Amino acid sequence: MAKLKKVSLGLMVLLLPGIAFAQDSNIPMTGTAVPGMESYDRVIPHLMRKYHIPGGAVAVVKNGRLVLARGYGLADKRRKQPIQPDFLFRIASISKPITAVAILKLVEEGRLDLDAKAFQILNHLRPPAGRTVDPRISQITIRQLLQHSGGWDPKQSFDPMFIPIKAARAVNAPAPASCETVIRYMLGQPLDFTPGSRFAYSNFGYCVLARVIEKVTGRSYEEYVQTQVLAPMGISRMRIGHTLLEECAEGEVCYYDYPGARRVQSVFRAGRRFVPRPYGGFHLEAMDAHGGWIASAIDLMRFVTAVDGDSTPPDILKPETIRLMVSRPALPQWKGSSYYYGMGWNVRPVRGDANWWHTGGLPGTRTIIVRTHHGLAWTALFNSRPKDVKAFTRELDKTLWQAAREVTKWPTHDLFQQYP
Repeated sequence: MAKLKKVSLGLMVLLLPGIAFAQDSNIPMTGTAVPGMESYDRVIPHLMRKYHIPGGAVAVVKNGRLVLARGYGLADKRRKQPIQPDFLFRIASISKPITAVAILKLVEEGRLDLDAKAFQILNHLRPPAGRTVDPRISQITIRQLLQHSGGWDPKQSFDPMFIPIKAARAVNAPAPASCETVIRYMLGQPLDFTPGSRFAYSNFGYCVLARVIEKVTGRSYEEYVQTQVLAPMGISRMRIGHTLLEECAEGEVCYYDYPGARRVQSVFRAGRRFVPRPYGGFHLEAMDAHGGWIASAIDLMRFVTAVDGDSTPPDILKPETIRLMVSRPALPQWKGSSYYYGMGWNVRPVRGDANWWHTGGLPGTRTIIVRTHHGLAWTALFNSRPKDVKAFTRELDKTLWQAAREVTKWPTHDLFQQYP
């Protein structure tokens, strides 16, 4: 958690652990106030007020150094607890780049082939009784799952990760459905398109990737990622989150639906018939590889600096693997397009390099992570998802780029030392 200590900001200054407030608002701000980076303290509170968001955290990296780590607003409205820069948040779909890196590490080690057939590896999973498997499922590759071209299109049919009671009932398994139960259910459903023929964003495809990791390594997905991916990066607090409020992690924020949102029937049902959507509207544990991780903004900056293609700090993957991760897939949507989805990242080529990014969202959560072509990276995590999430996300992205452009001289300090 945040500590009182000295750091270099060009000059040695004493950092007090007190709380400041955003100008013209009652939004508390925590962490080190950095001279020359006041733009963030202006624009983030303004955005939170506009979209009724209780709290958030922002971290910024320049050339591998953590130059800003700030908490904004409240982690817990009832207790009026301010968010600290290292508090944990559900990161939702920012989980996908983490899973992609784990898969690519196994490929580097020769334990997995990108063109291996995923369901030949998962041959122990069976469809519900009486259901026929679409024969095209046997041809789905690891590469196609990473690139969202496995054959499932939730816009054409449905997203199976959000029907945990129906999937469990179909397989005669305990509810809410585990990821393996969802896979068994989907083995009895037809594909929406021929694998490898086009892109369609699929949470379910990354659920399958996690089970491949487990089958190949003999370890749980969470344990493998924590020990073989995150620990070498210096990340120790990231974990798969829990659905229920009473099972939240130490240092984790509370999550809030947008004002006026209706309660929903709990996926656990017993004793919790209608609940706020962030605490029972979906089964977070089953979303592990595509949306289940909790992390701090600082954790995510450690992650991105360890896979960004820059040698400082050293990357966890080889340069050729990183290039493969962000290469353009041979899919119709991406031919001649200004951006594309590689393996776990959206990618926009810029001046011989590229900007990478990913967003994430669940009821109670909205997140973004960006790695730029010119040595910057940032993330912003929030404990509510606004009703108009598209407008908020557009404005958030624009706001973060504008805040960076207003910095005329980047600090030389490294706040990673402040958050071991």
